[in-house]
Amino acid sequence: MTYIIRRLLLLIPVLIGVSILTFFIINSAGDPVTPYLQNPEHTTPEQRQLIIEKYHLDEPPYIRYFYWLSNVLHGDLGYSTEAGGLPVTEAIAKKFPATFELTLIAMFFSIVFGISLGTISAVRANSPVDQSTRILALIGVSIPVFWLGLMLLYVFYYQFNIHDMMPAGRYSKPDFVDDDITFYTNFYLIDSILNGNPRLFWNVLMHLILPSITLAFASTAIIIRIMRASMLDVLGAEYVVSARAKGLPERVVIRKHARRNAMIPTTTVIGLSFGGLLGGAVVTETVFNWPGLGQWSIKAAQNLDTGGIMGFTLLVAIIYVLANLVVDVIYAYLDPRVRLD
Repeated sequence: MTYIIRRLLLLIPVLIGVSILTFFIINSAGDPVTPYLQNPEHTTPEQRQLIIEKYHLDEPPYIRYFYWLSNVLHGDLGYSTEAGGLPVTEAIAKKFPATFELTLIAMFFSIVFGISLGTISAVRANSPVDQSTRILALIGVSIPVFWLGLMLLYVFYYQFNIHDMMPAGRYSKPDFVDDDITFYTNFYLIDSILNGNPRLFWNVLMHLILPSITLAFASTAIIIRIMRASMLDVLGAEYVVSARAKGLPERVVIRKHARRNAMIPTTTVIGLSFGGLLGGAVVTETVFNWPGLGQWSIKAAQNLDTGGIMGFTLLVAIIYVLANLVVDVIYAYLDPRVRLD
């Protein structure tokens, strides 16, 4: 517990630093009033002046920062024009579940296949299985994400005509009417279960498959390469040789002695990949018309939606910080010596 508390305290200056950089970069690039305008085109000079007075925007930048930080801590990040004038916090709450659900499925694929194939590749080094896995990993880090997404759509939707895989959001709206569905959490897999609707669950799952595979492919390739390299180092270690000399079954040596220690560097890659994907898979969400953070953030950047940009940047920073915290905790679990550092 002391280890976790110490790590949490170290995260505070990181978040403060990110907030300072975000505030000053955005404010130096545009009108500081813009993030607080719900409808910029129809805002009168009197309304602008009221906003300036309310948020102390006539103060020097270093003083405005503290007022802005106080507003952020109270959940006031302004408005997002790309979300129809919704408050940024509401826009994030609306878009985040779509990206989180997609990321969870993608990381499930990445972790299961990445660790398994990396382990098998190392155990059977230089065999045909190893060569095939290395080729797969090379392809994974080489193929552009948008091309892979388009090819998957071409094969499964346009060629095989699988209607449930159409690139039209999170489920097939012609088949399901919003009025008949109660969205309790905005996590559609969970909501479909809570609605007692197995057809909706299957439809949502089918819509998730292609974008999650696209999102997972590059991460899987990286995990395979890191896991294979780590396993090769561990398999030559003295404690693994001793375990084999004691007559332990090979599967026990691999699972309990080799793979656990090889997971330490792999955990870093998994944590950073999860943080990156959760921050918004811009290309994947654009190709599949996925209504998540990535699609929203790119539109916000294109249309100078400064409120949305600032909110998205802060969210990504928090996600990365929490991902690093989880990685540190897993380190301590995998290697008890970390607790002493």
